[in-house]
Amino acid sequence: MRRAATRVIVVALASALTLTGCTGTPLDNVIEGLVGEGAEQLQGGVEGLVEDALGGTAITSDGQLPEGFPADAVPVTGTVLGGGSGPNGTGWVARTELASAAEFEQAKAALEGAGFTASAVNSDANSGFGTFTSADHTVVLVVATESGQATATYVVTPS
Repeated sequence: MRRAATRVIVVALASALTLTGCTGTPLDNVIEGLVGEGAEQLQGGVEGLVEDALGGTAITSDGQLPEGFPADAVPVTGTVLGGGSGPNGTGWVARTELASAAEFEQAKAALEGAGFTASAVNSDANSGFGTFTSADHTVVLVVATESGQATATYVVTPS
């Protein structure tokens, strides 16, 4: 069930971010409208999917990584805003504030430096997305910019 929910997150976000790169086609107006609407709902949508994936866990804004977060194995970049954890170590979420969405590349490099393998990676000037796997954890990283503020959301589940 947890892996299915993670796959839903991966597919939904990869699809949304893939669309942001589409330009120069007759579908531009339609795609632009869908992407604009999707971008507005991205933050709430990510949180809703996270809550579903981690069994109803709410994301806090206490400035701390959630209890049990595997910080020694999963590096996070930026200033920690908060997070949440699923029951019995089923997963964790961490949200951080970034200077800009370009810091997605630093977050990606930090995860790869910690032994994670990247897949389904896509980024642009305002967002980034990727799935990172190691022997012990799977990380779905989403970077989004809203009202000029870039945030990173790390969804971490045991492998």
